[in-house]
Amino acid sequence: MSPTRPDPAAAAAEARPESIATVLIALGANLLIAVAKTFAAALTGAASMVAEAAHSWADTGNEVFLYIAARRSTKAADPKHPYGYGRDAYVWSLFAAFGLFTIGAGVSIMHGIQELIDPEPADRFVISYVVLGIAFVLEGTSFLQATRQSRREAAASHRDLLDHVMSTSDPTLRAVFFEDAAALIGLVIAFAGILAHQLTGSAVPDAVGSILVGVLLAVVAILLIRQNRRFLVGVAVDPELRAAALGRLLEHPAIAQVTYLHIEYVGPGRVFLVAAVDLDGDTAEHEVAATLNEIEDELAKSPRVAWAVLTLSRPGAPVLDPIHPADPLRG
Repeated sequence: MSPTRPDPAAAAAEARPESIATVLIALGANLLIAVAKTFAAALTGAASMVAEAAHSWADTGNEVFLYIAARRSTKAADPKHPYGYGRDAYVWSLFAAFGLFTIGAGVSIMHGIQELIDPEPADRFVISYVVLGIAFVLEGTSFLQATRQSRREAAASHRDLLDHVMSTSDPTLRAVFFEDAAALIGLVIAFAGILAHQLTGSAVPDAVGSILVGVLLAVVAILLIRQNRRFLVGVAVDPELRAAALGRLLEHPAIAQVTYLHIEYVGPGRVFLVAAVDLDGDTAEHEVAATLNEIEDELAKSPRVAWAVLTLSRPGAPVLDPIHPADPLRG
């Protein structure tokens, strides 16, 4: 059975402009923060501030990767890429996660260890506090944007916020959400380390703060690497979306029953659908192909369906139970 591609105009409508806006807000915030933290680190010598500067420069580079991911994943399908370029989002997001691990986490941990072995004097603590305060406001703004988008999507999918962020097929939203959350926690750790350094005169709390920031970034990076790997390898859609797709197929007047259904993500919000069906009535053999192609065309009109393939069921194949929840494929 010949597969069918959706109308390019419908695919273009799923360009995820809000995700791109979320990434751009995070990029602007992290760039400003990285410059400010670098100056503060040079002026104060605080280990936690050096770690925070490395963190913010890593985040800035990561947002560039995430912007590329968001843009490239919306390219229209072509003969060499019949499913489109959706999985490009996971490739570039994987680069961003590796950058967070190697630069952000690596530099922070190594600098903290070096500071424990050979502590350097730190002063001008007020500069650090002012920069940390400004960074908290900017990071909070970016995190608020990511949270607003996540909350709206979670409500539409009937999930709680964290569950949606972990399971969403949009890697740019997940990366910005967790990186900003880690940044806010890291700022609190850095503040505590610098304050303890000032109060005790010992560089140990500051160095430990740098190491803790690095460990936090490593945990977030590993989480993001794991999720991007899952989607690159191929992830089946969640049961709710699968049940909705089954319900929609059974609503079609030409389909009597469905015996096989496979749906997997091929990009942010885009799926590849394969189904085996029994047609209603005694459709003549020469009309079967035309009928299946017509149903494929109807499915492909959804901007969420990158490719649809329908075939006839095998004789005696077990029938899938129909379930009819809200249909996310109609959006």
